[in-house]
Amino acid sequence: MRSRIRALVAAAALGVLLAVPSAPTAVAHGGDRLYTPPANPDAYTQIAGLLRDGRYADAHKISAMIRTPQAVWFGTQTPAEVRKGVAKTTKDAAREHAVPVLALYNVPGRDCANYSGGGASNTAEYQEWVDAIAAGIGTRPAMVILEPDSLALVPSDCGQDDAEQTLTAARFAEINYAVDALEPLRGTRVYLDTGHPNWHSVNSIAPRLIRGGVQRATGFFTNASNYQTEDASNWYGTLISSCIAFASAGGDTAACPNQWWPREDARAWISANVTASPADMAHFVTDTSRNGLGPWTPPAGKYTNAEDWCNPPGRGLGDRPTTRTGSALQDAKLWIKIPGESDGSCFRGTAGPEDPERGMIDPVAGHWFPEQALELATLASPPLH
Repeated sequence: MRSRIRALVAAAALGVLLAVPSAPTAVAHGGDRLYTPPANPDAYTQIAGLLRDGRYADAHKISAMIRTPQAVWFGTQTPAEVRKGVAKTTKDAAREHAVPVLALYNVPGRDCANYSGGGASNTAEYQEWVDAIAAGIGTRPAMVILEPDSLALVPSDCGQDDAEQTLTAARFAEINYAVDALEPLRGTRVYLDTGHPNWHSVNSIAPRLIRGGVQRATGFFTNASNYQTEDASNWYGTLISSCIAFASAGGDTAACPNQWWPREDARAWISANVTASPADMAHFVTDTSRNGLGPWTPPAGKYTNAEDWCNPPGRGLGDRPTTRTGSALQDAKLWIKIPGESDGSCFRGTAGPEDPERGMIDPVAGHWFPEQALELATLASPPLH
């Protein structure tokens, strides 16, 4: 009887927690909100378990996290399924006068066939899938995060291409196709991949963005699923946008300042070499879903491959999603990666199967990771309310 009463109380408390609406987050066009999708079902299971255990503060933290606007990912569905799913998401968001963030993740050879490998089988299949996305969006507003790691990690980077770089050329053709299919849609803004500021230099990624069609898109995104600070991501985006503008005016991207230049010197270079108005430059968005405490610094000498990007311990949620960034070039801070979902099985150079930093087997990529979810919510900076 006592356990049944506890279960009923937990169910009632869960309903109260999840009935509290998420805070409105204004976007630049029309003052709408960013869309908050239904959470991973396992998040609700975790909340219910915390409530049954009397851990009400922890349950509230997870509830507040999943009631924050974040992206909806598409990548394993057939064209028919993805058209239906995108249409439902954009219709649901439109009814709430909100703008959804759609993360598309289906490019052939994605993630070098590693933790999040998969994707369409070939270019024709991918184009059919993109066309279904476009049909699902229609004329409803959407922000499109186009293929994380697609430009920062091309097939030639993985040793998976031939001497003529056939697969890499196909990758750029696929991204260009998606830009041309999606950016012209009324109300749709498309952002291309840059990896993160501790990966490619500005001089390396800007040419890839240009080859990928960024000048026909709204812009690009950075730090997706990573942990670099918002300051570093914003500065990286500003430099990339400036470099693209410089190249569009006939300049050489090799001459652009990169993220490792002294900032005073880089600002002086931009002032002297970039004449375009911010309105005419490539804009960017950043992923702040897990960067509240910045990147993890692995213990010195402990691991042969620390995999600092893979479920690092002691991280926290970052800035809440918003389009009020205070920057003429930064369109939004977004939660692109779903906080609480695993990065994959992290062995850190060991034989596994446990993650030696956590002393447990990490869930496969995309599955709910209760321990990490609570960690992110507890260590959020700024704190959750």
